Amino acid sequence: MGDPDEELLSRVATGDPAAVRALVARKLPRLLSLAGRILGDRQEAQDVAQEAFLRVWKQAPKWRPGAARFDTWLHRVALNLCYDRLRRRREVAYADPPERADEGPGPDRGLMAADTGRRVGAALAALPDRQREAIVLCHYQELGNIEAAAVMGVSVEALESLLGRGRRALRAALADMKEL
Repeated sequence: MGDPDEELLSRVATGDPAAVRALVARKLPRLLSLAGRILGDRQEAQDVAQEAFLRVWKQAPKWRPGAARFDTWLHRVALNLCYDRLRRRREVAYADPPERADEGPGPDRGLMAADTGRRVGAALAALPDRQREAIVLCHYQELGNIEAAAVMGVSVEALESLLGRGRRALRAALADMKEL
């Protein structure tokens, strides 16, 4: 089975504005979700997505079908950009965590949901990088094990091992929560 993005990418390579819009519409939501989960910051996720698309436009004319699936390559680019930002972030200490808007349906449910989201986000952020990456790719990005392993550059068995260790660590960190 060929790459479902091959035709669209070849049109992007020729500078077709409709193809560029279609590619952004197709890929932007998943890139924002991936970067948002890894970075925990919507603005930084938008910056990562923008940089990833800049790399797509630079790479499109040189893209060789069959070398790798475009989606796999794009996820790897986005993850690398996220980890670059995380490395830079470690060098700067923040005094206060960023504020998050209450997105819940009601005040009490919203507070509970926000607290749960923060706890899960903190537990996810506390995982080693590779375990967090595996969990985000498989559970939040909904990639299959084969595709996630390709994005990470590991075997399926190694991915499954990372997932298992990550899930156990999350379960332990969130053991006191009723919903889990």
